[in-house]
Amino acid sequence: MKTDRRRLLSLSAAALLLAAAGCSSTDGTASVEVPEPPAAQVKLCRALDKELPKTVAGLTRGDPEPKSELTAAWGDAAIVLRCGVPRPAEMDDAQAKAVDANGVNWLLEQRDSGPRFTTTYRKAYVEVTLGPKYAHDVTPLSGFANAIRKTDPSSL
Repeated sequence: MKTDRRRLLSLSAAALLLAAAGCSSTDGTASVEVPEPPAAQVKLCRALDKELPKTVAGLTRGDPEPKSELTAAWGDAAIVLRCGVPRPAEMDDAQAKAVDANGVNWLLEQRDSGPRFTTTYRKAYVEVTLGPKYAHDVTPLSGFANAIRKTDPSSL
């Protein structure tokens, strides 16, 4: 009788652990800090949000929390976009690295968590962070070029 009771308690504990794991906050929705740009930039970011692609680098869009027209993500946050971020101080560095992706210039900042890119020569700064998988691959940036050029023409 004691063996049956222990087995039942063990099975119940295992079921509770499985249920708790299924209800955890790691349900695939990432949390991303929402920028707080001036109103003129918010307008540009809202227009950009409407033009952003549904897929980038083969990854489907699934927006992070909290929901905002200033943030977007693809592939369970493997690629995260934030619009209206402050101008990075690194843009003042003459030695800063930059890349061009389909006519959009990006400042490149290498980080342990993966590269971060910020648009240059635009009225609203758009930041894209890529997961470590993209440490040496700027291909995903091409997916944003048309939307950025359409909604925030170059300020040059």
